[in-house]
Amino acid sequence: MTSENREYIPSTRDWVREQVELYERTNGAEGTTLRETGLPVVIVTNIGNKTGAIRKTPLMRVKVGDAYVAVGSQGGAPKHPVWVHNLRANPDVTVRDLDQVMEMRAREVTDPAERSKLWDAAAEAFPPYNDYQQKTDRTIPVFALEPR
Repeated sequence: MTSENREYIPSTRDWVREQVELYERTNGAEGTTLRETGLPVVIVTNIGNKTGAIRKTPLMRVKVGDAYVAVGSQGGAPKHPVWVHNLRANPDVTVRDLDQVMEMRAREVTDPAERSKLWDAAAEAFPPYNDYQQKTDRTIPVFALEPR
């Protein structure tokens, strides 16, 4: 992902902005878990599909082989989170996992067998994903973030 000459626009959600700042400021020593769950997260840096600006989002840390799994659940809301649209438009991302920063490429997984495998791994790490899918009529997107 080329980020030179791009503006960083922090999230308008206080908890997201504060978590990203803490995670990055401490080089992954703090801010590494999702709020009250205590479950691990990574920071995914992507390019906004409308703004062209840098965006950063904490997502559940789910790893299968060399890939990270990103689940666009938004708690079962009727709409996809904005980062889903960003990854579809601009698949080159950076993943920060604690103090490691890796250049990755996002690939939306549509093959049923592969999607099922990644979904199961994600739901094992964060069981509410299954409830979120039940809450919404949309198919929650699943991405594999793979090394470039």
